[in-house]
Amino acid sequence: MKRRLSFKSRRHTFPSHEEPAKRQKWMRRRSESSSAQDWGNLPHHVVLQIFQHLSLIDRAKASSVCRCWNDVFHTPDLWRRFEFELNQSATSYLRSTHPDLIQQIIKKHAQHLQYVSFKVDSCTESAEAACDILSQLVNCTIKTLGLISTARPSFMDVSQAHFVSALTVVFVNSKSLSSIKIDDTPVDDPSLKVLVANNSDTLKLLKMSSCPHVSPAGILCVADQCHGLRELALNYHLLSDELLLALSSEKRVHLEHLRIDVVSENPGQTHFHTIKRSSWEALIRHSPKVNIVMYFFLYEEEFEPFFCEDTPVTHLYFGRAVSKEMLGRIGLNCPRLVELVVCANGLEPLDEELIRIAERCQSLTAIGLGECEVTCSGFVEFVKMCGGRLTQLSIMEEVLIPDSSFNIEQIHSEVSKHLGRMWFPDMMPTW
Repeated sequence: MKRRLSFKSRRHTFPSHEEPAKRQKWMRRRSESSSAQDWGNLPHHVVLQIFQHLSLIDRAKASSVCRCWNDVFHTPDLWRRFEFELNQSATSYLRSTHPDLIQQIIKKHAQHLQYVSFKVDSCTESAEAACDILSQLVNCTIKTLGLISTARPSFMDVSQAHFVSALTVVFVNSKSLSSIKIDDTPVDDPSLKVLVANNSDTLKLLKMSSCPHVSPAGILCVADQCHGLRELALNYHLLSDELLLALSSEKRVHLEHLRIDVVSENPGQTHFHTIKRSSWEALIRHSPKVNIVMYFFLYEEEFEPFFCEDTPVTHLYFGRAVSKEMLGRIGLNCPRLVELVVCANGLEPLDEELIRIAERCQSLTAIGLGECEVTCSGFVEFVKMCGGRLTQLSIMEEVLIPDSSFNIEQIHSEVSKHLGRMWFPDMMPTW
């Protein structure tokens, strides 16, 4: 009871006859204490950092809390990076950027945009909407531009004139583009010339695989003029001896990453040319650390022009079946190989081919085998030769054929011993 009375004695109470001035002073002190905890009084830079971690929708909702937060919402730093999501609600489950917001961005923040991407679904209407937005970005200084089709390449269904006209607006007005990703689009040689004329000093990355309207001469124009280019991705039909020599010129900054897609949709109807060994050697002399990545989607009879002599490829991915003969060539002629992924091979064991790759490809650190066959003894020998340098080893259990030396239960411990870490073969999902 005494403790309760003592507690009550510490409470702030004001009798009805107390002076009004003292009551007002006390109320003012309480108000000041409360305002110190008001979220609206957070420093501008703190609110800005919070907004940077919010989605666009949540950021827009938060901007209606108070005038201070609304001012932060329109800070240029928040609009330097933006992804336009354009989808048709009838055919896509993805949320689309609201048209009103798009217009607000174009009117108020176009000059702030620097890192812009467009993600569209498979509908032509979405790709056309992206082109309409691009054509309005006349007061911008975009540094990176990406056009992404989440399903089929819908930009290819847009009128080429419409697409090129919209893209040219960005090429002409930006003046400082450093990274462009325009895979699966109807970009053409004249638009690349516009790109070079306005951004040759700043362009460092260009990804344009599956662009059928670009010729070898068009990509050669980029290589001749854009001396700071560090990364390039293109289809094999655009690769030429002249291009490799242009990428090896003394004026050029060293290329770091070259990705080449080798694709055939109709077996026997696509002709693949051969690149001279001297052209590859010129590129390696100039850029000794360049990663050369090749993705193959060919039929077995179409591999004849490849890897007949030394090829400085570092990463190889085969999306379709590849023959034993081709894997044997890789072991002989790809000494810089770092990573090899084989989707399928057939029913003949690959022991000899893997052992040859282990012998000749001293930089190999990663390998993945899908629908192939390797005896357990051959696989153990391969791992033993590569040793601990294999940082990634992905082999389906079905690939391994038990023999007189090892069965499936024994192989994981033997491979783990040579790798210097625990390893198990991958298991096929049972669902």
